[in-house]
Amino acid sequence: MTQIRFQTFALTAEGLACRRGGRAIFDGVGFRLANGEVIALTGRNGAGKSSLIAMLSGRLQPEAGSIRLEGLDDMPLAEAAHLVGHRDGLKTALTAAENLRFAQELLGAPGLSPSEALAAVGLPHAGALPVGYLSAGQRRRVALARLLVSSRPIWLLDEPMAALDTGSQAMLSQLMQGHLAAGGAILAATHGPLGLDGARDLRIGP
Repeated sequence: MTQIRFQTFALTAEGLACRRGGRAIFDGVGFRLANGEVIALTGRNGAGKSSLIAMLSGRLQPEAGSIRLEGLDDMPLAEAAHLVGHRDGLKTALTAAENLRFAQELLGAPGLSPSEALAAVGLPHAGALPVGYLSAGQRRRVALARLLVSSRPIWLLDEPMAALDTGSQAMLSQLMQGHLAAGGAILAATHGPLGLDGARDLRIGP
């Protein structure tokens, strides 16, 4: 399948603040993310990394500040961004292929087929297996395969390396490199290295 090339865009956040349960989590967070760029979002547990990703995906409103996406023919950020959270978000009674087919139909902008995406994450024979039968690492790879069945330019990843062994981490790094080479961009909350050259660090919290 021919690799898609994403249009020019820039995602800009300015002065973002988060308050949960009446408690200030972070404030004054800002960054700019454009084609081919990757930001590693770091901070201690509870610093608000997942909350910031939720803001960018439209699931949480900031207490203050602004989020602006320019380019992509004025596409809303919710349609331009691809979220894979810390939890896999898979339906365990469905097969791996059924989960990916559902995601593709929901998200639109079709990319790889479910079978192609599973092969790309090293699970070529898992398509017919219910997700509930898979190991934690295999389920994580199915969740990450959702990135491949729908071609969205901005990947928002919450601890993408969680539950992955060394070989699977290297595989994910290669997939991320391919996305960046196609003009995509990545913001990933992480406690460890992403295996990507040129990643900028954005630390939040104390």
